Amino acid sequence: MSSAPLRSPAPRPHRMKKDESFLGKLGGTLARKKKAKEVSDLQEEGKNAIHAPMSPASVEIHPEDTQLEENEERTVIDPTSRDDPRFKELLKVLIDWINDVLVEERIIVKQLEEDLYDGQVLQKLLEKLADCKLNVAEVTQSEIGQKQKLQAVLEAVQDLLRPHGRALQWTVDSIHGKNLVAILHLLVALATHFRAPIHLPEHVSVQVVVVRKREGMLHSSHVTEELTTTTEMMMGRFERDAFDTLFDHAPDKLSVVKKSLITFVNKHLNKLNLEVTELETQFADGVYLVLLMGLLEDYFVPLHNFYLTPDSFPQKVHNVSFAFELMLDGGLKKPKARPEDVVNLDLKSTLRVLYNLFTKYKHLE
Repeated sequence: MSSAPLRSPAPRPHRMKKDESFLGKLGGTLARKKKAKEVSDLQEEGKNAIHAPMSPASVEIHPEDTQLEENEERTVIDPTSRDDPRFKELLKVLIDWINDVLVEERIIVKQLEEDLYDGQVLQKLLEKLADCKLNVAEVTQSEIGQKQKLQAVLEAVQDLLRPHGRALQWTVDSIHGKNLVAILHLLVALATHFRAPIHLPEHVSVQVVVVRKREGMLHSSHVTEELTTTTEMMMGRFERDAFDTLFDHAPDKLSVVKKSLITFVNKHLNKLNLEVTELETQFADGVYLVLLMGLLEDYFVPLHNFYLTPDSFPQKVHNVSFAFELMLDGGLKKPKARPEDVVNLDLKSTLRVLYNLFTKYKHLE
């Protein structure tokens, strides 16, 4: 566009055509307002989906969680569930466990969804637990490379867990998408499969809102995700016995049972000038169990067969496992409890083991 000739050194303001000065500006303003309205409507639609009727609680939704592709979904944990002490305990137990396993790798996990989504930590964790080496790239920065690594890691996990009939509750996309619920399902499955030396809090559930996009519209549903059940069920033991009934329905009689078992074990351990006052703690390292079996079967247990002063979890598990072998040699059935449960101070498991001994040897002097 040509400009008018200058009549003085002072420059004149640039004159725009009418459609540029008014309609052009109006069109640009309307376009920006339309764009802003679309974003606002989309976010509002997401909020409406989250705060739909029958919603158990108001869930804070981030804008990026409402900007979904067609058929994509996002999962948001209810804030009330995040504040549940058992949920917080589960997070802490799992984080501490991962850091203990990977201490030699100098890896420190602080936040599960941020530290595990790319597959790097999961690779190291699985290699350490399964004592194997995965054929994957050590470091990957691209999203494609990260998902390829995750795919390899999760396929290895699936190969391990499938024989146990576990329903897999995670995918490459959910882990890479930082879905905390999926990550927790994966870690709980790994911890139970490899018999981690930890005590997972029982009956941990979270309320989640699942937002999906179908035909351009956001739809929400509210789901309860069960992350842990009971120790017995997670470890694959479903048959209930008298001790389950005792703990569930007659806790007042528990002290009577404990007193009877303490009297029984001390009757024999006193011969070695040993005395038990706490069943769940004093049998946890396996030493008293081994010595008790020797006393009950009237033989000396060579000290090189077990750790007299165990100072690590594997040494304690060795002792309890060795005591279980002595029980089998003595004609007892294989204990229902796992050695790891006894070492982890699980009172119910310890009582089961001692009650089996009491049933067979209670008439011994």
